Amino acid sequence: MKQIPVNPNTFLQNGELVIILIKSKQPERKEKKPHFLSLRWILLATYVVVGIVPLLLIASTILHSVQDYFIEERKKELLSEANVISGQITSHDYMFNKDDRDSLEETMLEMSHQNDFRVLVLDSSCLVVYDTGYSEVGKTVFISEVIEALGNKDIARVQEDGVVYAAVSISGSNNSRVGVVLVSDDLSDISVTVSNIAKKGNLLLAGLAIIVIIIMIIMSQIFTEPIKKLIKVIQKMSEGHFEQRVQVHSQIHNEMVDLALACNQMADQLEKVESTRQQFVSNVSHELKTPLSSIKVLSESILLQEDVPKEMYVEFLHDINSEVDRMAAIINDLLTLVKLDQKEVPLNFKELDLNEMLEGIIKRLLPLAKEKNIHIRYEKVKDITATVDEMKLTLAVANLVDNAIKYTPEGGEVEMKLDADHQNVFISVADTGIGIPDDEVARVFERFYRVDKTRDRETGGTGLGLSITHSTIMMHNGSIKVYSKEDEGTTILVRIPIRQNVS
Repeated sequence: MKQIPVNPNTFLQNGELVIILIKSKQPERKEKKPHFLSLRWILLATYVVVGIVPLLLIASTILHSVQDYFIEERKKELLSEANVISGQITSHDYMFNKDDRDSLEETMLEMSHQNDFRVLVLDSSCLVVYDTGYSEVGKTVFISEVIEALGNKDIARVQEDGVVYAAVSISGSNNSRVGVVLVSDDLSDISVTVSNIAKKGNLLLAGLAIIVIIIMIIMSQIFTEPIKKLIKVIQKMSEGHFEQRVQVHSQIHNEMVDLALACNQMADQLEKVESTRQQFVSNVSHELKTPLSSIKVLSESILLQEDVPKEMYVEFLHDINSEVDRMAAIINDLLTLVKLDQKEVPLNFKELDLNEMLEGIIKRLLPLAKEKNIHIRYEKVKDITATVDEMKLTLAVANLVDNAIKYTPEGGEVEMKLDADHQNVFISVADTGIGIPDDEVARVFERFYRVDKTRDRETGGTGLGLSITHSTIMMHNGSIKVYSKEDEGTTILVRIPIRQNVS
């Protein structure tokens, strides 16, 4: 029995030979963009069309103009010679007096040889009387130039065969037309001259075209190279390398430099956003980890002890409940910030009495102030009605007043003031609290940022209240400013438009 060589893809199944063919997977190839579609080649093609095609058109126009000029000059020359001959024929009465005919014919023959043209003399019946070429004598020549000349019109015209004819009438007695002088010449010499000029012009044009193309290649390279570098930087940034920057060497601000600077500014912002995101995630993890750790410690303390008295259970459960409330507050504030960050979330604008809103906020927070013996003073300059989102603005202002109470020592004072001009509403909240250092005032609206973390733990804040307030005021197209002096107090001024552009 003949053996069949078996390879890893050959099997015997139920006595039958089975061959399995495995198709190797080819690596995917990226579809390459055709070179002629790149910006560089488009610019190069545009430069060629704009730079070389006009040169070709100009060269062609100049060449035709030169040729036309030579032909017109030749026509004028032939007409002048024909007029000279016509005058001599008239003065010697060549058509009727045969005495001086021989000498006059010699003169015409000499002129013909000297200037390399042909002269025919025709009578009034278009019969050739004399021909310097001797081949047309005795023949009748009916051409348009002769007919027009007999009508007392000097004419010079180029025929399709490249021969120019100049016809001038011969005057007789009583100003009659007794004949025609017809001078003809071949324009081949003009064609040769124009052809030589065209050859030299084409060489010059070819050299100029090569120079133009080289310059255009260099210019397209100059224009597209910064764009290529910019694309590489953007691609790196899309992969998460936000430290990438476009190198700007030119001190002159043009569109490419401005584009590079804008890209670098975008990279700065992305790097800042990424840093903020990482810090935010770290802060959230830290804020949630603290109460979770407390809950774990409290629960393990109960589980690991035997015969724990009921009072300890109650105390520990109260502590656990407080930590759960703290986690819930952090999560609720985070959800509020997420909603405020979503630009598409609509605001429910409506006309609202701001005096009534502020009085309601004071009424709700008054018990908290009384616990610390803090006096809340409210100054209302005028009754003000504005277009606002009541729920969001109430939360924002309440956060400001709540912070003022928390960070003001016992026996202190919190002052609220409401004022307006013809365009904007101004709400200020001032306290006599611990204040904020000058170098940290600009950071108070950052999420989870605390001036004094230990003290904030004691007050139970999440570090998100001012971030919520800032986002809310921005959504109202307003502004918020902080004025503070350490150990003296803080004043926060809010400005929002009285009327919102509600579409």
